[in-house]
Amino acid sequence: MFDEWRATAVGDTEERSVTVPGKPEAFARADGVTYVTHFDDPRDERDDVAVVELSGLYARATVDVTGERLDGDGAVDHDAYFEPLRLPFLPFEDNELSVTCHRPEDRFGGLHDTDAVPPEERVPGIWWGASLEAYPLPYIDRIRVRPELTDEGARLHVRTTVVSEDPIDERITYSLKPEGDLQTRGMMERGSVETSGPGKTTVEHTIDVRDPALWWPRDLGDQHRYRLRAKLGDHERSVTTGVCDIARDGSQFVVNGQELPVRGVNLATADPDDVDRALDLNANLVRAPAHVLPPAFYEACDEAGLLVWQGLPLTGPGRFDADRGAALAETLADAYSTHPSLAAFGVHDEPTDAFADAVGDGFLDSLRLRWRAWRTSYDRGPAERVAEAFPDYRPAVPVVGGPGVDHDAAAYYPGWDYGTADSLDGLLSRYPTDLLAAFGAGSLGADVDAAAGFDAGKHAAHADGGIEASQAYQRDVVRTVAEGARRRGLGAVASVLRDTDGAGMGVYAVDGTPKAARDALATAFEPVQAFLADTSGGGTEAVVVNDAPAPLSATLRWDAGDDAGETDVTVDAADRWRGTLDVPADADAVTLTVEADGGTVENRYEL
Repeated sequence: MFDEWRATAVGDTEERSVTVPGKPEAFARADGVTYVTHFDDPRDERDDVAVVELSGLYARATVDVTGERLDGDGAVDHDAYFEPLRLPFLPFEDNELSVTCHRPEDRFGGLHDTDAVPPEERVPGIWWGASLEAYPLPYIDRIRVRPELTDEGARLHVRTTVVSEDPIDERITYSLKPEGDLQTRGMMERGSVETSGPGKTTVEHTIDVRDPALWWPRDLGDQHRYRLRAKLGDHERSVTTGVCDIARDGSQFVVNGQELPVRGVNLATADPDDVDRALDLNANLVRAPAHVLPPAFYEACDEAGLLVWQGLPLTGPGRFDADRGAALAETLADAYSTHPSLAAFGVHDEPTDAFADAVGDGFLDSLRLRWRAWRTSYDRGPAERVAEAFPDYRPAVPVVGGPGVDHDAAAYYPGWDYGTADSLDGLLSRYPTDLLAAFGAGSLGADVDAAAGFDAGKHAAHADGGIEASQAYQRDVVRTVAEGARRRGLGAVASVLRDTDGAGMGVYAVDGTPKAARDALATAFEPVQAFLADTSGGGTEAVVVNDAPAPLSATLRWDAGDDAGETDVTVDAADRWRGTLDVPADADAVTLTVEADGGTVENRYEL
């Protein structure tokens, strides 16, 4: 292991002690940072080579081991931070590892190349992991698995990379066993590997799985997984995967043939604790726009049954190299295909901002319901070409954008960018969509004047009076839009789960403290929930939404002071019931309660 690291900003001479992996705040505004550590030869008498593994190298990295000893070709360049870098080498008795990380040079720095996150979150560095191992030759360097559901069962498409010194003609033994409490048979197969000389060789093998136990999102079933082990001689490597088929059908995903209405939340952070926060919101999906989540986050989602909509690190206006994007798309898919929680790919996130300057005197009056029939000049062709580079085993979404953009999913912010929260109807009538990939409003998480990713001008136009008033406004916007989307059968992905700074679009503050909008969103995202279509009182329309995979038979009760009523409702799976409740016109508040065998949920309205 690497015990001690020293780091120096590129162009500087001051050296600091740092922790790796990590993002040293001392280098928050550095264009590049060099990280250096020393280590002894890790081999024993059975080992031939040492292997250094670095993951999360953001964004461009050059790696040297003891001068120019790496692969015999000098320094190695690496520019896809979501792909782990594994480098075999012949060590000396004493060795030096030098890793220089630079800020991105192209559009593919994503979220971390913008002001949406604070400088200390954008430090060039080794973000996810650094390790040192030793192996005898030949050895298995890595395994990548892409499960495929078929009419006869399932196939595991396996790509195994072997490192050898001499030509070999060997057999790899693959064994597949269920994980956890899954009771099903394991299996064993053999595949061949031939190499003509020293270096890395990747071989492909297909394993047929009969009667597979499928992996499901938590709304639909259990998270069955398998562990695949590959053994070559005395060396073995393993990986955990799951069999799951996912397609998109407009507002929802279809998982293993079962409809799953989308209730999601966007991520600007990647702490594994955010998985639990998303589940507490009743979300069944997290979307990572313009940044790639670390493997540990995916592993937590695999275990929890939480789907991941993974974007390329590409956001905002400006041209980009489609060929470069296509290459990164292939790399991203290869790196994460093993995870059953991977639900979809995204390419370009919010390529334009029609309301960037729509702040100031008369802001609300000038924009409230006065929609212009604008169309942006955005060319979606490059994004489509990149989307085609993703493999077809998961849906790809070329463009997520706002009104006027020829998008595949919408980023609409009524009540924040324009109009009020209940302007959603007018917005959808002019710019229809079946999937809201981002919506919400910003609020203060602390008493700050400015924060990364926070539009203080828009906030001032909507909320005045400190943290409480700020969070109350956000709560009302989030609730109104989330409920409006669910009543209409739209997929809904709120923006954002957790702030990256002292204020932001998150329903949690940067330290994980819930804001007022947190409970409102969790209530709106209950899988089974009742909503009022209007709050005018008297003959009020109600909607009961059933996101469960089975039909719902329930009793809908309403209570308004001394008045109450109830009706029996039946709702098909992934469907909605509509009806009228005779709520008194002078009622001040009404509580809706859905009672069924599965439990009771409530939703209260101030009229």
